[in-house]
Amino acid sequence: MKKTDNDTTQDSTPDSPSNESRRAFLKTTGATVIAAPAILTSRKSMAQVVPGVAPSPATTPWQVDLPDAIEPLQPTDLFTDAYRIPQGTANTAYGECGRNRHQRWNDFFGNPQLQPGQADTYELRVKEDNNYSFHPDYPDQLAWTYEGVDGNGQPYHNPTFFARYGRPVIVRLHNELPKDHEGFGTPEISMHLHNLHTPSESDGFPGDYFSPYKAGPTLTKPGNFKDQFYPNIYAGLDEFPKDVDNPVGGDKREALGTLWYHDHTLDFTAANASRGMAGFYLLFDDLDSGDENDPNPAALRLPSYPYDYPLLFQDKRFDASGIHIYDQIDPEGTLGDKITVNGKIEPVLKVAKRKYRLRLLNAGPSRYYEFYLVNAAGTPQTFDYIANDGNLLPTTLRNQTRVRLGVAERGDIVVNFNRYALGTELYLVNRLVQTSTRGPGAVQAPGDRVLKIVVNRTAADNSQVPNTLRPIRRPTAEEIASAPVRRWTFARTSGLWTINSKLVNVKSPAARISKESMEIWDISNPNGGWSHPVHIHFEEGHILQRFVNGAAVAVPAHERGRKDVYNLGPNERIRLFIRFRDFPGKYVMHCHNMIHEDHAMMVRWDIVE
Repeated sequence: MKKTDNDTTQDSTPDSPSNESRRAFLKTTGATVIAAPAILTSRKSMAQVVPGVAPSPATTPWQVDLPDAIEPLQPTDLFTDAYRIPQGTANTAYGECGRNRHQRWNDFFGNPQLQPGQADTYELRVKEDNNYSFHPDYPDQLAWTYEGVDGNGQPYHNPTFFARYGRPVIVRLHNELPKDHEGFGTPEISMHLHNLHTPSESDGFPGDYFSPYKAGPTLTKPGNFKDQFYPNIYAGLDEFPKDVDNPVGGDKREALGTLWYHDHTLDFTAANASRGMAGFYLLFDDLDSGDENDPNPAALRLPSYPYDYPLLFQDKRFDASGIHIYDQIDPEGTLGDKITVNGKIEPVLKVAKRKYRLRLLNAGPSRYYEFYLVNAAGTPQTFDYIANDGNLLPTTLRNQTRVRLGVAERGDIVVNFNRYALGTELYLVNRLVQTSTRGPGAVQAPGDRVLKIVVNRTAADNSQVPNTLRPIRRPTAEEIASAPVRRWTFARTSGLWTINSKLVNVKSPAARISKESMEIWDISNPNGGWSHPVHIHFEEGHILQRFVNGAAVAVPAHERGRKDVYNLGPNERIRLFIRFRDFPGKYVMHCHNMIHEDHAMMVRWDIVE
């Protein structure tokens, strides 16, 4: 294809490994793994050489109940230690890692140090749990999780944030993993809040990993903790500044709702996230207010807590003794054949006879899903589809029967359980066949049951599901015509996962993009053997066109809102429109099939003033 005048290509910066020892380890050991995978178990630090990966042991379904409601994470007072009050600059003198200064700190807070009442403050501790239970048929075992506190002050795993636009959040992230850990993963951490409009120093950049003993290549010093600053403003703050009519700042059409956080450590995202480091961050505003009894006539009044229920799915594999295993060396990774739902295998969710908002998240590492809600006879049930990725759709998609999710995609649905008699049993099933980490195959009924839902009680219901949800700002024809085009090719190059034939270099940007500009990104997968769920940090985009084998195809209805994950199937190409606003700094784009990401299918790009 001839290059046009407004085409933009990757900078020709020479590649240099971002962390030579880590990258060298993965490269030099990978060749031997192809013949005989080296599986690192959760309890043993040595590699177990096996001729193949056997299926996980069978489990008896429906032995564990999920809680009736997901309890919000409780705030933590970060003002009790006068030496460690959150501040704009890194507090390296008192244990914080050497991060960059928080951007626009003074704009939000007006002082070098946070003052009481200016933000909601929380703590998360990344810890090792040696007695974690995935299922009663498997032994208690090691897992790594984010630990918060509940309303009774008790610790619990991977808590859910309930946040609001216009109310900043500070999260103090402690790394308490053991230095001499056992098994797969690495004890450094970098937490990414996917996909909040967040300054780059709090985005969870892969090179910003830290522990008390080690700092990533884009930090200046190790540390015990890191303060993450989430301003919770709409994107477009400079275009739509705060005023009396816009107290939050930014474009409220850009609001997000269903977000999630996970580890993003360079080279070890799949292993660390698979260990258990992933949770939800729910964000509300005046429209999607989280209150079905909201008297504000503008509020949507969607089903709200405790009937707003997030469900996180991860594929995992277990050895013959029931211990979680993962191959972090082989570029093919390990495809899980057991699906955990909020950390449990084949659990039960008991619901009331009323509407529920179910937030479905594919938290990886590699499996795709096509979920159906079915009755005991396997007949698909209908529901309303209201959001894809973090974004409410412009209009509700009524009477849907399936939700297809690539890795890191989200889908919010509303199910009206009032249609069912007490005692009714329903099942969430996955009908998408997948036999390798490279991507999914065909849809096949009846599918695998991953969650049992039992209607067991009554409850009042004042919620509604309007036809119109959130307005959307689509790019104009003039904006599309004037936007430069930047091309990215996701491919297999000499046995390695690459973007534009290059491996990731987190110390050098492959693209420099002017702040407050807009571009068209043309992303393609020219190969027929695998799929790539492409994630672009920081900004959502609009899919303009899809192509399969060079021919234009329709953009599915659920992809016609804003998105942050773009599924590239075999021989597919997508053109999308993105704005770059508000916060300069370093960000990444990568395949969210986490094993592809860890084996260098990622690129750094910077927003520059």
